[in-house]
Amino acid sequence: MARTLDALRDTRREWIINRSRLIVAVLVIIVVLGVLVYRYYSLQIVQHDDFMTQSDRNRIRIEVIPPMRGQILDRKERLLAANKPTFVIGVVRERSEDPAALVDTLTERLSLSDRELKAFQERSERRRPFEAVPIKLGLDDAALAKVAVDLHQLPGVVVDAKLTRDYPYGEALSHVLGYVGRVSAEDLFELDAERYRGTLHTGKVGLEKRYEPLLHGKPGYQYVETNAHGRVLRVLEKQAPVPGKNLRLYLDLDLQREAVAALGDQRGAAVALDPLTGGVLAMVSNPSYNPNLFVEGISYSDYAELRGSLDTPLLNRAVQGQYPPGSTIKPLIGLGALERDFVTPDTAIPDPGWYRLPGDDRRYRDWTLRVRGTGHAETVDLHMAIAESCDTYFYDLAHRMGIDTMAEALQPYGLGQRTGIDTTGEQDGILPNSQWKRTALGEPWYPGEDLITAIGQGFLMTTPLQLARVATILANRGRVVQPRLLMSKNDPLSGEPIDSNTKKNTHNLQINTEAMDRVIRAMTAVMSSPRGTARMSGRRSAYSIAGKTGTAQVIAIAQGEEYDEDSLKEEFRDHALFIAFAPVENPKIAIAVVVENGGSGAGVAAPVARKVLDHFFLKALERA
Repeated sequence: MARTLDALRDTRREWIINRSRLIVAVLVIIVVLGVLVYRYYSLQIVQHDDFMTQSDRNRIRIEVIPPMRGQILDRKERLLAANKPTFVIGVVRERSEDPAALVDTLTERLSLSDRELKAFQERSERRRPFEAVPIKLGLDDAALAKVAVDLHQLPGVVVDAKLTRDYPYGEALSHVLGYVGRVSAEDLFELDAERYRGTLHTGKVGLEKRYEPLLHGKPGYQYVETNAHGRVLRVLEKQAPVPGKNLRLYLDLDLQREAVAALGDQRGAAVALDPLTGGVLAMVSNPSYNPNLFVEGISYSDYAELRGSLDTPLLNRAVQGQYPPGSTIKPLIGLGALERDFVTPDTAIPDPGWYRLPGDDRRYRDWTLRVRGTGHAETVDLHMAIAESCDTYFYDLAHRMGIDTMAEALQPYGLGQRTGIDTTGEQDGILPNSQWKRTALGEPWYPGEDLITAIGQGFLMTTPLQLARVATILANRGRVVQPRLLMSKNDPLSGEPIDSNTKKNTHNLQINTEAMDRVIRAMTAVMSSPRGTARMSGRRSAYSIAGKTGTAQVIAIAQGEEYDEDSLKEEFRDHALFIAFAPVENPKIAIAVVVENGGSGAGVAAPVARKVLDHFFLKALERA
């Protein structure tokens, strides 16, 4: 039987089959080895750099080091916006056995709000368990002590120190400086995301926003080695951040505080400029607010109180408030009339205390009619009209000139135009003419509107800053300077140059010298003549002052009715205005004051300006 089986076997065929299988196996092994060799070659040589980079990315992380924000100083290099040390309480969850209980403990000790707890929860979701998550920002020494005393009993709680924005003078400078706040999602659309990585704050309004590119600086970086879980093992390389530029302003802190004190509790604004440079010496808007509330995030209740206040403390009245200028524009109307030969210095008109357009029975009353029962004098010329603020004279002048000519005369002085000051939120105001009314309201211009425009009423609207610029142009005898807050061309602390990217707009108006001199003499009489409207504020002055009072109606008074301040609600009372410069011979300061619902420009606004001027010249004498 065995022989039969052996006879049936084909040994040669089996050998061939086995040999074929062996060859195939060898070829497969060779191919596999070839693939492995190729793959090894590709990984180690061809793609070496790519995979090395990916490997480094897995273990090396770039961390941003935010720059220190530049500080803001006044003209005497006193800090107005500084960076003060503050403390941050954070929680490292992996170090605590019960993170929830730890948060409850901190909530009780630090009086954490629901908003802070919500923010902590959101941060926790974005960070690893071994990373510190801030739970309380901006702690001072006293608040920190409540936690630090028992820090050893609070595993997982860490304290970090940092610099935060501080406004040491609070409300006195809020509308000048503005404030910084936390970077929002909306801010990121405007900001360079790469430059603001790691930055928590940005300027929101005012100088802080206007000069944000200069104040922010340039972030630094450090390369750190991490393990597989992302924990930092060591710092490999570090590039220090470049701090922001320090800015020096024209503003004088002492004068600013004097202007704040002079306004007191009255709503309004005061702006003082250097006529030579246009530098803002003081700029006050009242009421104000505490900018420090916004740095680490203002509470909903505090913000609602500010937004809901009838006194609108968030409104920067100096550049955003729009008011009828009242009689403060009479010198400009007079100048325009002299230059265009509508009147001469000797032109005089009768003044019964009212004016009537030809063919119209309506009487446009002078303020003296209510006070004296008559006009200023039997006849009034331009000098008297400005010194005593004679409405009747300017009613007649307006009828002669017409609105378009008056608008043409006022336009070079910047009314109805932004000054271009280096801050945010500035408003245009309104300089009306016949075309403006047709476009804006779809109505024709009426002759009666000529008259009320000439005394600074009607559609005409200006900002206190625009009126201050008018005062500088008069002080400069026609030279226009652009109002400006930033003074320094170099960092006052480092000495490095500053490129503010702001061009100064300075030019000369072509004004008749004799006409200008006559108007300024009349403005000087406002302060010094026996019947000058601001004679009480000009008394016993050691320096010469040229000024002009103004009173602007808030509501219209019907024909035949009398203005009774005591019977009106405060918000319906007249605004008080005043512009001035001094000394007349060589002006060093120009000022505009607006007091909302203050009543008389002579009785309310002018005394505010006098206090500011006295302070300015008293300090000048002390320096001398």
